Amino acid sequence: MSDRFGVSQFRLAEGESLRLRDRATRVPPISRTPKEDRRLLKAKVRALSRLQRLHYAANAHAMLIIFQGMDAAGKDGVISHLMTGLNPQGCEVTSFKHPSASELTHDFLWRSAQRLPERGRIGVFNRSYYEEVLIVRVHPELLEAEGVPSAPRDEAGIWESRYRSIRDFEHHLGRNGVKVVKIFLHLSKEEQRLRFLSRIDEPEKNWKFSMADVEERAFWDDYEKAYEACLESTSTDAAPWFVVPADDKLTSRMIVSQIILEALSELHPQFPKTPPERRRALKRVRAALEAEG
Repeated sequence: MSDRFGVSQFRLAEGESLRLRDRATRVPPISRTPKEDRRLLKAKVRALSRLQRLHYAANAHAMLIIFQGMDAAGKDGVISHLMTGLNPQGCEVTSFKHPSASELTHDFLWRSAQRLPERGRIGVFNRSYYEEVLIVRVHPELLEAEGVPSAPRDEAGIWESRYRSIRDFEHHLGRNGVKVVKIFLHLSKEEQRLRFLSRIDEPEKNWKFSMADVEERAFWDDYEKAYEACLESTSTDAAPWFVVPADDKLTSRMIVSQIILEALSELHPQFPKTPPERRRALKRVRAALEAEG
């Protein structure tokens, strides 16, 4: 990927202010043709596969990849393409829906904590605990169902408290060997409209369409403000947000692949070194197996 598409330009620095309407939802293609883009994307997936194999064997760190975005931003598609070259044994995707009655009796981070990846594995969250400062902020009546003691008296304080809890949680993960990669797929309202129409017009996409998605579209401006406040408050040096243009699916997948490639590379995964005593034991086993022939 050329310097012009270096992923640092999509990184939200700690303390940086964010106005989503000033951020591009579409950037020029990385290659001269879509065919070349697809070839490069396949190459990146192969590189991810090689790194994941090292990551799994090293068993030293875990990686948590979080995807957030408006409805139809392409989260499922990005995850699907990302997973095509990865070993399912070493990764797990969790899609968070509405919390269950049992989950509502715990703190807002509890259900996500149950699905964190083990060392050597990659965990992918399709939505996450960030919904608790996004959809719940847009629909604060949901706080009542969560039994938050101070709701609705101190709503503003609740969001700041949750941002602080999230930052502390992610710092805790980092201190314990979990690399957190956070990707916001930045979709325009017009592109969302076109994707909704496509889901209606194409029979094979009808299953993707939900009336709830259209209902939530009416709250677009509220969600935009909620995302701005959330991303500004929770992007840290250790776990920054990447605001990835999502109007062009192929380009967004290229950018996301590069972000994850670089994040995995930063962990410097290596195959474990074999201790001398185990090497001697392996030689004895080899000799015994050869003698059977």
